[in-house]
Amino acid sequence: MFDLLVKGGTLPDGRVSDIAIKGDRIVATGRVEGEAREVIDATGDLVSPPFVDPHFHLDATLSYGLPRVNASGTLLEGIALWGELRDVATVDEMVARALIYCDWAASMGLLAIRSHVDTTPDHLRTVEAMLEVKARVASYIDLQLVAFPQDGLYRHPTGRENLIRALDKGLDVVGGIPHFERTMADGAESLRDLCRIAAERGLRADIHCDESDDPLSRHVETLAAEVTRHGLGGRAAGSHLTSMHSMDNYYVSKLLPLIAESGMAAIPNPLINITLQGRHDTFPKRRGLTRVKEMQAHGITVGWGQDCVMDPWYSLGTADMLDVAFMGLHVAQMTHPEEMARCFRMVTEDNARIMGLEGYGLEKGCMASLVVLDAGNPVEALRLRAERLAVISRGKVISRRDRNDARLALSGRPESVRRRHRMP
Repeated sequence: MFDLLVKGGTLPDGRVSDIAIKGDRIVATGRVEGEAREVIDATGDLVSPPFVDPHFHLDATLSYGLPRVNASGTLLEGIALWGELRDVATVDEMVARALIYCDWAASMGLLAIRSHVDTTPDHLRTVEAMLEVKARVASYIDLQLVAFPQDGLYRHPTGRENLIRALDKGLDVVGGIPHFERTMADGAESLRDLCRIAAERGLRADIHCDESDDPLSRHVETLAAEVTRHGLGGRAAGSHLTSMHSMDNYYVSKLLPLIAESGMAAIPNPLINITLQGRHDTFPKRRGLTRVKEMQAHGITVGWGQDCVMDPWYSLGTADMLDVAFMGLHVAQMTHPEEMARCFRMVTEDNARIMGLEGYGLEKGCMASLVVLDAGNPVEALRLRAERLAVISRGKVISRRDRNDARLALSGRPESVRRRHRMP
């Protein structure tokens, strides 16, 4: 007797398979015979492992308009607004907003999130709040917390001290922002320090790196060197890397092999990168996205991140990683069928690899977390930003949604319409 049986779903690789669940694990796949306490008929629907977001700011989410709207739409004004808000926001307020977002995430099949937590203020209420959120969602969302010195490890007088305090309180990942230090030299030194801290503590590192239109912001070179020096490999990631869109091709031809050699990953955030970058341009305006396909061609793991939802930097968002991949597909011009399918993997398998998630996948023995989508394949899921018909986390159905077919009143046409359509 199985606890749950998902029948006849189409997996991302095209196979049709049942998935039998007992407790919190997948115990059988393929053609499964046997009784189950509950059966979900997924015939014709896409069954995917859960969506994963390796770059988010949960402490600031759903605070759009507080203390006021970002009038310029720039990264720097957003940082300034958040600097005001974090000193007046209470723990309870941050927890409440973050839990609402986690409700959204659960309903969208987003079951693993890496969130950067601002460790700048001495009060560390941000850290206290996010640790509480992590504990409260632990049964259904994997939440990794990054100690992130938003105002700079060295630029802020207690930046380094507070980062260490936050790690001692139990944050999971070492973060940084070298391009926001006072000088290029300070930025490079901060990277040497941060990678050393990560290596000594056996932690992962995820650095906001070169989030700038300046082609001379080249901290990723130092990051790659330090990741190699300390053997961090896939435990390290460079997020944003937007300056790479403005670098000359000769320098990039040297840079990409160094990043590949280090084994580190890259996390562009397409919705936010194209919104915040290029604000000083007239025309032509730069897209603001790093060189995604070029990095992938060098074997670098690249994952799409959400970054922000309704906060001082971004006014929109719904916790939908298909929105993120859909925008990334367009901006990176990943329109070949194989590239579109890769965009789906970037918000599932590739992001899970970046976060180091254990038991992730749809094979026997994996954690029983998965999503049933109203789509026939990954590309159709992207095209439709498909409805999540069922979300299962650790063996339990935590969200359901009916199909959203439209009812037509047109002479000679069908009574209802569903926008699914098989591609050649």
